Amino acid sequence: MTSDESIESAQRLNDAMKRLRARLRVESGQHATGLTVTQITVLASVVREGPVTAARLASLEHVSPQSIAQSLAVLKAAGLVHSEPDPRDGRRKLVSADPAATAMVEKLLAGRAAFLARAIDKAVAPGEREDVDRAVELLERLAAVDLGDGGI
Repeated sequence: MTSDESIESAQRLNDAMKRLRARLRVESGQHATGLTVTQITVLASVVREGPVTAARLASLEHVSPQSIAQSLAVLKAAGLVHSEPDPRDGRRKLVSADPAATAMVEKLLAGRAAFLARAIDKAVAPGEREDVDRAVELLERLAAVDLGDGGI
């Protein structure tokens, strides 16, 4: 593939992912939570990883500690997360999710999966199901690629 073809494919992929992410937010009920995409992402990481330090969250999400602190402040004010001293190092705080947060994240993820399953059933012919699996594998490889240049 030539460079121009790669750029065109990259732009089409980016546009399709944006539309799909927006549709997933709507279909899952994410807008009704009153939280931003970033806050939901951080909350999901706390649910998945917790108890976890803010520094670890920043590393997982590839954002600054300040960005994580802002998201955590909103999530704490909403009663979705709480922090407590790390028993191994009292200078650090461990962030954990409230059970209501876990339920919210599970509901959002289930809503996304249900929408995607219905969309696949409607838009993908039985003979194309293997194509979907191959596309997922390609997307996973793209997400994991290390270009060795430290970013863009």
